[in-house]
Amino acid sequence: MKALDLLHRWAGGILGLVLALMGLSGALLVHKDAWVMAPGAGDALVRDAGPVAAAVGKIFADPARPESIIFASDSFGLHRLRTAKGAGAYADQAGTVVASWDSIWERPELWLFDLHHYLLAGEVGETFLGIVSLVGLFFVISGFILWWKLRRTFQFKLWPARMSRPAIIRHHRDIGVVLAPLLFVSCLTGAMLTLRPVADFVLSPLGSAKEWRAATAAPKVTGGPLADNPDWHAMLSAAQARFPEAEFRVLALPRKAGDLISLRLKQPDEWLPNGRTLIWFDPADGRVVDMRDALSMPAGQQAFQKVYPLHAAKVGGLAYRLLMTLSGLGMAVLGTLAVWTFWFKRPKKQAAPV
Repeated sequence: MKALDLLHRWAGGILGLVLALMGLSGALLVHKDAWVMAPGAGDALVRDAGPVAAAVGKIFADPARPESIIFASDSFGLHRLRTAKGAGAYADQAGTVVASWDSIWERPELWLFDLHHYLLAGEVGETFLGIVSLVGLFFVISGFILWWKLRRTFQFKLWPARMSRPAIIRHHRDIGVVLAPLLFVSCLTGAMLTLRPVADFVLSPLGSAKEWRAATAAPKVTGGPLADNPDWHAMLSAAQARFPEAEFRVLALPRKAGDLISLRLKQPDEWLPNGRTLIWFDPADGRVVDMRDALSMPAGQQAFQKVYPLHAAKVGGLAYRLLMTLSGLGMAVLGTLAVWTFWFKRPKKQAAPV
């Protein structure tokens, strides 16, 4: 038990601030759609293929054509246009650009997202944060074990009674066990989203990871060259005819010769904000090449589609958003005070008797 306590304290002292940063940024991102400011952000969602196709045609006709469009949703009324190297724009649902940027640093919601998901360090940062999430799971489990022997002294306090080391440690132990279920969900889903082996292991009872990952892989079909004036109305109408209750979520142009146009849709029973119902079109003539119904995919893929909504509170309404906000703020407080007590409030060594 002493070794577990020592490992818990040292790991917290070293990585506590990283977890605090992830918790605070995550708490802010949970409510991103409510605080992003741009003209038209509160507009009602347009669902019909006709006006959506007209907006798509206008957006892709621009000389600075984006690589993809993330369509407006019920909670955010603007299309997000993605171009290379962090540049992009917001467009209203008529296709008119209302805000643009050349770097993520020009939009707080973008650099905050990059900080939370990649630590502003790309794939290396993503992997590091996945490892930190696993360490967070260790904190939750080891913290509960260490709390159990002192459970009779439990007191619920939102903040330490005093800013002394004993009071902070007691608060850390007691509030940590209260938040443990939420912190466990946050850390486990974070690790699953950033470290593929973790997701494969957790979902292994539901079937082969190779099988369920293949369900979303693009078809091995070579597309023709992108037409000068693609018939977006025909393509989106075909998608809407096949999935009449689904929302258009992401439309992406081919990235290289031979790639297909891809469209993601979200059906009512899907949790993932951008859905995993997929349709691919030939860029030359707009014909449907292949489609996948997210609700018919293997159990492992359907389970994995629920990981991000659970992590980012994209399901469960305001109540669950508030719970995950509490998880993020709790992680921020626990991590910050853990580092402070470890490095700056350590007990002074007693002088040896003469």
